[in-house]
Amino acid sequence: MVLKVQQSEGKRRSARLSSINAEGKRIVSVKKTITKQKKKSARLDSKIPKKPPTAFFYFLEDYRKELQEQNPGVKQMREIGRAGGEKWKTMAYEEKVQYYDIATEKRAEFEKAMAEYAQRKDSKEDDEEEDWSD
Repeated sequence: MVLKVQQSEGKRRSARLSSINAEGKRIVSVKKTITKQKKKSARLDSKIPKKPPTAFFYFLEDYRKELQEQNPGVKQMREIGRAGGEKWKTMAYEEKVQYYDIATEKRAEFEKAMAEYAQRKDSKEDDEEEDWSD
């Protein structure tokens, strides 16, 4: 469906948006921008377990120490991250395995902690519902 705007209607709109200054010249007002309303963020539970980093971040932690020992002048994270990313891409899988193992262990710990958290949360909700029903 296409809406056609008549030319006179467009002129009326522009007339409404403009005003006349003291010299009698028309000044076109600037279109007001509509500010976006902030979305209400869901309340995050502070007790929820934090996700573990990936294998690359465990590698980067070791590589950062090594790089700073060799080049003490390099302090920008951008340079360290870029160098670490290039090194990670060129590494063979056999070299990366140790970091994948660490990441897998941490992920298993996270999943266990998350399951415990879910159980606690469910039991607390059940307790709260019983309290309200009294």
